[in-house]
Amino acid sequence: MGPGAVAFDEHIAAYYEAWYEAPEGRRADALEKASLCRLLGSFPGASSVLEVGSGTGHLTRWLNEQGLAAMGLDLSAAMLAQARMLDGALMVRGDACRLPFADGTFDLVALITTLEFLETPWQALAEALRVTRQGLLLGVLNRWSLLGLQRRLAGLLRPTVYDAGRFYGVGELRRLLQSVAGEEANIAWHTTLFPCGWPWPRMTWPWGGFIGMALRKEVSTGC
Repeated sequence: MGPGAVAFDEHIAAYYEAWYEAPEGRRADALEKASLCRLLGSFPGASSVLEVGSGTGHLTRWLNEQGLAAMGLDLSAAMLAQARMLDGALMVRGDACRLPFADGTFDLVALITTLEFLETPWQALAEALRVTRQGLLLGVLNRWSLLGLQRRLAGLLRPTVYDAGRFYGVGELRRLLQSVAGEEANIAWHTTLFPCGWPWPRMTWPWGGFIGMALRKEVSTGC
């Protein structure tokens, strides 16, 4: 996470992993992973990935299970301590806006529910594009969804981790990517995490609670 990012203390770090064991967390986790797995198909030759804002390494471990050599990066010492207790993923401490890697180090860079908590998300995206060879995998909380509305309303009743976050809509996220990668950026997206009972798990409708988006870099093949 970059300058101005939300500080995740020990209490939040411990709760973060426990949330995935609750019914709501299990459902969200399954739908979000299915969405990300589909988008990974945009990068058939990818073998390595850096997850920026990896928290406890929950998704870093999952990316390893998908056959990718995955590394997680987070600025929060509390999150990294939890990740090392769980083991199973290579984790480093670092700033999303000043990645400690050379250009083109990884095939992919993933930012999953990370941009929401950065003061300068465009700077983090520029850094992510610098260190990736093939492109970006993004997952963000959808501002224009029932879930997004519920989380914002919850913050009016009691403090939540989302209070300091900035949710995005599909159009806003596309424009943010294009501001960094250019207007002709190759972008694919869909949403998931619709209300329970919704018959389709993911759609190109901009109202699901979770937006999955992939940006594929145009690789020059030379003359």
